[in-house]
Amino acid sequence: MRKIVFDIETKNTFQEVGSNRSEDLDISLLVIYDYKDQKYITYTEENMVDLWPILEDTDLLIGYNSDHFDIPLLNKYYPGDLTAVGSLDLLKEIRKSLGKGVRLDNVAEATIGVGKSGHGLQAIEWWKNGEIDKIEKYCKDDVKVTKDIYEYALKNKILKYKDLLDVVEIPMDTSDWDAKADAQSINYTLPF
Repeated sequence: MRKIVFDIETKNTFQEVGSNRSEDLDISLLVIYDYKDQKYITYTEENMVDLWPILEDTDLLIGYNSDHFDIPLLNKYYPGDLTAVGSLDLLKEIRKSLGKGVRLDNVAEATIGVGKSGHGLQAIEWWKNGEIDKIEKYCKDDVKVTKDIYEYALKNKILKYKDLLDVVEIPMDTSDWDAKADAQSINYTLPF
C-alpha cells in the first residue's frame, strides 16, 4: 500500500479572498512524505504536474484537517477528483474519539514532544516576502510532525494533547485506517 503524508501552504488568507472555502485560496507550495520512497518532496505550482502521477498511484492520503482543507484545495488544481483516493484525516479521527478537535500543535507537543515550527499566517507573510525557503521548511516540519503522530497512533493506539496543565490521552481506533485506502484507481493525467 502506498501512503502519502502531506500538507499545503497558501499564498493568501480567507479574509483576502472573501471566502471561507479552502478551494478559493491559492497554493504557495506543498510537501509530501512518500512512504514508498521514504523521502520528502516539495511541489510548487510550477512543478505540481509532477505530483499527479504519484497521487494517482497512492492508496492513502494522510493529513491533519486534510479532508476539510487540503484535499478540496488541491482538487482545484488537479484535473480529476482526488476524493477518489483513500484519505485519513487525523483531525477527523481525533474528533471521532474525543468529540472535539484539537490543534496539531497541541497534539504534537503532548504526543511526540515536538510542536509546530510556525503557523500558517507566517507562511503567507513569507510568501509575500519571497521567503520560499522558510515556507518549505515550515511545511516540511508540519508533514514530519503529522507523520510522527500518525505512526505513534498506529503503534500505541492513542494520541495525547495538553488541556490547560494536564496531558490527556485520546484513544485511537486504528483498526480501519488501512481500510480507508480506496480501491478505486484514478489516472486522469497518465497516458493510458
